[in-house]
Amino acid sequence: MNRTEKLTARLRRRDPGLAATRRAARTAIVMPLLFAVCSQVLHAPVTGTFAAFGAFAMLLLVEFTGPMAQRLRAQAALTAAWLVLVSLATVATRTVWTATAATVLVGFVVLFSGVVSSVLAGSTTSLLLGFVLPVSAPAPLAQLPERLTGVLLAGAASVIAVAVLWPRRPADPLGAPAAQVCRAGAEQLRTDAEHSGSRPAGPTFAECRTCAQQTRAAAQSLQQVFTATPYRPTGLSAESRALVRLVDELTWLSAVLAEAAPAAEDGPPGTEQSAAVRRTAAAVLDLCAELLDDPGVPTDRLGARVDELHRALAELEEAVVDRLPVPDAAADTRPDPDGFIDSLDVSFRCQEVAFVVLQVARNVATSCAAHRRSWPERLLGREPGALTAPLSSARERAAAHLQPHSVWLHNSIRGAIGLGIGVALAHQANVQHAFWVVLGSLSVLRSNALNTGQNAFRALGGTLAGSVLGAALLQVIGHNTTALRFLLPIAVLVAGIVPAAVSFAAGQAAFTVTLVILFNIAEPAGVSIVLLRIEDIALGCAVSLVVGLFFWPRGASAAVGKALAEAYEDSARYLLGVVDYAVACCTFTPAAIEAPQEGRRAAAAARRLDDAFRTYLAERGAKSVPLGEMTTLVTGVVGLRVAADAVLELWRRAAGGQSPEARAAAQKELVVMAERVARWYRSLADGLVGDGEVPDPLEPDPTNNARIVEAVRRDLHDGGGRATGTGVRIIWTGDHLEAARRLQQPIAAAAGSADARAALIPSR
Repeated sequence: MNRTEKLTARLRRRDPGLAATRRAARTAIVMPLLFAVCSQVLHAPVTGTFAAFGAFAMLLLVEFTGPMAQRLRAQAALTAAWLVLVSLATVATRTVWTATAATVLVGFVVLFSGVVSSVLAGSTTSLLLGFVLPVSAPAPLAQLPERLTGVLLAGAASVIAVAVLWPRRPADPLGAPAAQVCRAGAEQLRTDAEHSGSRPAGPTFAECRTCAQQTRAAAQSLQQVFTATPYRPTGLSAESRALVRLVDELTWLSAVLAEAAPAAEDGPPGTEQSAAVRRTAAAVLDLCAELLDDPGVPTDRLGARVDELHRALAELEEAVVDRLPVPDAAADTRPDPDGFIDSLDVSFRCQEVAFVVLQVARNVATSCAAHRRSWPERLLGREPGALTAPLSSARERAAAHLQPHSVWLHNSIRGAIGLGIGVALAHQANVQHAFWVVLGSLSVLRSNALNTGQNAFRALGGTLAGSVLGAALLQVIGHNTTALRFLLPIAVLVAGIVPAAVSFAAGQAAFTVTLVILFNIAEPAGVSIVLLRIEDIALGCAVSLVVGLFFWPRGASAAVGKALAEAYEDSARYLLGVVDYAVACCTFTPAAIEAPQEGRRAAAAARRLDDAFRTYLAERGAKSVPLGEMTTLVTGVVGLRVAADAVLELWRRAAGGQSPEARAAAQKELVVMAERVARWYRSLADGLVGDGEVPDPLEPDPTNNARIVEAVRRDLHDGGGRATGTGVRIIWTGDHLEAARRLQQPIAAAAGSADARAALIPSR
């Protein structure tokens, strides 16, 4: 392999799909061309400046996803937003106070609006530049038409470039490996169904274990692809977000399938109903795989299979009730607790697997619906299938991050204040080129409060290094604008590729050199002016560095630790809430009881964790917490919420109208179990933020089965001595709580490691 091939291979490793290279190449062609036409042909330097910066912002600083038509609409909308921002900024520069106040307000709105949708999140830096450029360069209103003309030229050129120059095919790297996990899980379910229902003619025990291993291997491959995929922290579409959530759910599904697989050659046999649930769940997973391969396929067949799985679950529950006699309370004999629970184990495992499969199917359907959303729905972040209007959906998403510990809220406030200070300082200090001060602030604030790899120190160093390189370059070239014009496309290309191929600091340096060249083409200056601009940039970096250090100077790991703690605490509260709901359903019909509201709060905490975890994955450099341990902690939240969702779904479909028999003992057992499990997860949350030690996993309670069976035997049986549906659901609820307890072992091991404790706990 020659040197060129080695460089190309390295670039592809650091820039998968050549996404950054594609953006850089487009910008290197369009930006210098627009600047040359405006300045040399039209003799309009103001128009040229705004056309050049507009092209830079619309092509290099943003990349929209989705079908080509959606991307072109997004580019057009970005152009319209620039027209509004440039107009507002030009009007706001009348006084220093209006300029500062407008910068803080617009900066916060632009930064925080990213929570609404991926379209807005991916446009944040570009939109900020659209306001920073005019607000830092006071000009009379008579100059506004020239500025807007430059923006319109940049917008038109960006739309053409995205459509014609190296167009990108929409694709998601997670789709294919996720489909493979679905197919492997479907094959395992069919094999297990035939083994348990067709002995000895069916598949052997060894074949069942082989299928389980293949499912686990497929899930591990999916995890490897996920951790290696360079997602932008805030730029995921609803379709991609659904696939990201699907990674955790499929990982959890593989673990549940491993538990549900035959544990021994002579294990308890299945029933016709349990086999039917497994086969129907397998059919659902097969359809999920088809939809992941082609999101444009209609989801009608999947919906029909999901309905069929719900019916199979109802039949399974009825069959279990019919097959489970419970000795009369007056009898001297007591049922064997372990035998009683074992007789329900196969049916429980079936309904547990079925519920996770239903969750997977719901997420796949959401991803497909997101793929078919209209442009306004994409812009406002409306969730597929949401009953609320797009604006209501946007408000709900924003409200989820209006929390004291929301990293997105922190970033928005930090960025707005930093830019405001930069504008105020530039105007008050009478800096000759105020734009450079604000641009220095914006350069540093491009780093995220979550990121430890892309931090303010590296941004500062990269920007100052670029200033020195620019000064040296101008000292060598002098006033030779022809040479500068020749170097401009090269500098733009390097500025676009280097952040992905080398480092963030190198990208900052290349970005600064590009701006030095651009402004010195427009306004040829000597070295003395260049040195003055270096002072301006350094002042801007100092301002933003102080702001960045003052507001939430935590790294990604600590922020994930805080998000994990909130997610575990809220999910534990949700689990306790659904058990209270289950207890109420023991006496009243589900329709008469309000569903627990804790689920919405747990979902909001999970969304914040999702943002924090993806930012942790997106930052460059070595991870302070091994990915395996961090993934275990995040997946644990999924498992806890799935257990709570399963209990809620189990009791929601309970038949009402039963006589209110005494159920005090059974209700008490569920509450005691739930409080014990929830208390452990709350202690874990405290340990993750340094308010205590990570607790040891709870030991299994050997008398638990006896107590719950005794409660069901005494309180919940019909006149014929058979268990009621309520009794079976109580035992299954206990099984879900036991699954949440077993989940504690790997979570405690991951959270209690020395590396995790040192990285996740924020410094005091």
